[in-house]
Order: sequence, then C-alpha cells, then structure tokens
Amino acid sequence: MNMLHAGFLKPGSWNGRIFDGSWSASAAGTLTVREPATGDVLAETGLAGPQEVAAAARAAAAAQKAWAAVLPQARAAILNRAADLLEQNGQELIPWIMRESGSIEAKAGIEIEHGTQFLRHAASLATMPMGLVLPTMDGRSSHARRLPHGVVGVISPYNFPLVLSVRAIAAALAVGNAVVHKPDPRTPISGGIIIARLFEEAGLPAGVLHVLPGGADAGEAMCKDPHIAMISFTGSAAGGSKVGEVCGRHLKKVQLELGGKNVLIVLDDADVDVAASNCAWGAFLHQGQICMATGLVLAHESIVEALAEKIAAKAQHLPAGDPASGRVALGPIISPNQVETIQHIVDDAVAKGARLLAGGKPDGLFYPATVLAGITPDMLAFREELFGPVACIMSFASDAEAVRIAQDNDYGLSAGILSASTSRAMAIGNQLRTGMLHINDQTVNGGPFAPFGGFGKSGNGTRIGGPADIEEFTQWQWVTVRDQAQPYPF
Repeated sequence: MNMLHAGFLKPGSWNGRIFDGSWSASAAGTLTVREPATGDVLAETGLAGPQEVAAAARAAAAAQKAWAAVLPQARAAILNRAADLLEQNGQELIPWIMRESGSIEAKAGIEIEHGTQFLRHAASLATMPMGLVLPTMDGRSSHARRLPHGVVGVISPYNFPLVLSVRAIAAALAVGNAVVHKPDPRTPISGGIIIARLFEEAGLPAGVLHVLPGGADAGEAMCKDPHIAMISFTGSAAGGSKVGEVCGRHLKKVQLELGGKNVLIVLDDADVDVAASNCAWGAFLHQGQICMATGLVLAHESIVEALAEKIAAKAQHLPAGDPASGRVALGPIISPNQVETIQHIVDDAVAKGARLLAGGKPDGLFYPATVLAGITPDMLAFREELFGPVACIMSFASDAEAVRIAQDNDYGLSAGILSASTSRAMAIGNQLRTGMLHINDQTVNGGPFAPFGGFGKSGNGTRIGGPADIEEFTQWQWVTVRDQAQPYPF
C-alpha cells in the first residue's frame, strides 16, 4: 500500500489535463491534488472553468445524437467492458482512492465493488423496454417512448467520489445521453480521472463523456449552459439549493441527492451489543463523511446508558491516522474547515450539557471517534448534519416519542430501527418521513438496485438507482401514426 502503481491509470497521459474523449490542456490551468492525511502533492489534473464547460457542452451535444443511435446492446457492451476494467484494476486503484479521499482500505474497496455493480446495472438499463403501447381513440396507433434528455451534467462530491460519480454517469450514458461531469476539485482523480480512463479503454466514442475538474464557477456554468438539459447533483443541502435555484431559472431538469440527519432508533427489546456495533458503524464509517451516516441515535431510556457506554468503548478502540499506514480505522477529515464545523457542533453540545464520553478533540485533520450522550433539541448536534465521526445519543420513553423526535428535523434521507419485533419496528417505520427505511440495520446502506434519495432537505423528490434511473435520465415522447392524413372540418 506504500506505492501508487500506474499500469492502468497512466498518470503521464492525464497529468495537468482534462478529458474530452482525449486528454487536453485547459486554458484555466491545472489543479494540484493533495493527500489530506499528509498534505503531500498526489498529482495534478487540468482545471476547468466556464470556458471549458461551454466547449464541452457544445461537443457533447454534437456527439450525443450518434451515441443515442448506437444499438442498445452495443452501449451495454461498452458499460460492461468498463465494469470489467474497474474490477480487474481495483487493486491498483484502491491506493489512489485511499490517498486522495482519506479512505481506509476497506472503504476504498467498497467503492471498487459498488462502482462495478453500478456499471453493470447501467448496462442492463440499456436494453430495458423504453415504451408503452397506448389505447387508441380514433383508430390510429398510439404509443409513448422514453427518449434521452441530450446532455446530462453530473456534479459529484468528495466523500464517495468514485461511486457517487459513476452511478449517475453510467446510467445517463446507458439510455443515450452524453455527459459533462464535474468531480469535486478535492477528489478529481477518484471522482473523474479513473472514470474517464475506464470509458476511454472500454471504447466509448470520443465526445460522449467530458470530465472537467473545477470549482463553483464551473458548476454554475453547467447549470446555465443551454446545451445541458439536466443536472444530477450529489452534495450538501446548501449546495443543492443553489444548484436547484440556477437550474430553475434556466428551466433545466435537476436531480438532487443531498444530506441527511439520519436517525437510528434502538428499542428496549434490542440486543444492546449488536445495537452498539450498528451505531458505531453508522456513525464512524469513513469518519462520518457519508450522507447516510447515523446522525442521531435514539435509544429507549431503559438501555440508553448501557448502549452509550458500549459505543464509547468501541470509539476508544478506533484509531485515526493516515490510511496508507494500514493501522487505522478512521482517516482524515477532508479539510480544516470541516474540522472546525465538527468541533463547533461538539463544543456547543458540551456547553449545553451533553456528556463527552469519547474523543472530542482533533489532531490536525484527524478527528477521533467521538460520543456525545444526553443530546437535547436545543443543541446543534440534534439538528445539524455533522459530516464527522460523532455518535450523538438521546433517550426516549415510548415508541410515540421516538417517532416525534425522529421527525423533528428538516431532512428525510435514511432511518434504521433495531428491535426484536419486526412488526413493532415496521409500525414505527411506517410513520417516518424518510426516503430509505432499514429494519434491524443501521442507516448506511446503498447499491445500484434501489431508488436512492430522500424527503425535505435531503432532496427534491427525485431518486437515483434501480427503477428510478430510466425515469430520471429520460423523458416521455407521445407518438401517433395514421396510415394517411385525414381532412379536418376547418
């Protein structure tokens, strides 16, 4: 794990460049990529600004019609080849994901595994039925068919950069769209360069995919560009609100998958040891930098103290440090600003009476697994998305109170309920306004076959994955056919 191999990725071909079907220099310059764990320079990519976005959007629009006309089986074959390449080269790519995003090896491996699955799922979409025969009103044939939007803009985040990029890119390509993709500038390799290399080697026609690492100005340009028909955005609620506003002004379809303040409810009949394991995994995995992370543990008052102690014991045995060392459970937080945000929320909770049972003080970008007990609604930790490794624990006295507390926030992405009685858990779950519900599991679950998204500040009612992909990345066209034209009374 100490060496970054270059057999497949070939840094020499893309160093300081952007991707438009080939690798080219950008007038906007280059982007230096640093490892958050060490601060060392990892590589350079090209940097895209509004000028590069405009050129890519025009080229993508020009290439899209020919791509949409490619036989579905041929599109599927390219996607499957990309999946094969990701699977075959996973061991080379895992260290890049680790060093660029601060992932431990197991989490980086999940990105390879799930990324491969999303590509194969997209390949299956290419050959799905894309239309319906409709009832006729006057003897002519009538049918509805799904057509690609044209060019889809994808804007992805830093936390699961490969998976959260490829799931939208692959689905959009599968149904005949071209794609302009802006990975987060902190993770342009895992979130963009790797994907460009996959499709370059898989034989995707030039111009159908553009990868443009860039900042907010590039993202805004994508939302405004007349050649881009849809934006698929994954990120924070604040960022999604801005994207939705700009897209709305330009009458552009937008698919938003945003953050969450996800609740894990632990009932009094749950196994406390198993519950502690679920809570720790949901709160601490990838330093809590997951939209589905367990943001609030609601435990019945009869078990809350025992559960808090067990979570704290687990937290104290989860070392934070450089993932490349192979001896840590938590890597670095992505930036100093995010560390400050986490610390502000932790300090606010302690000042208002929460008990700090573990962690609570960073070492540079390394934030330890932290446990706060006695959370109350007046604390920021009750309501705000932390995006850090902090288990926030609160008690409840009845199932009805658990539902009331769980619903007292603006998000609605994922929820989990742990109980010996699945019927009791489902009765609670049926009252929760959440896009994803997991009975006897924690809140961090995902995959290519499920419609992923949430209510409220967690999204705009759209979903990504599974049966939602055709709905999101195509639109209806109604077609009628007469054997010959007929005269009208006028």
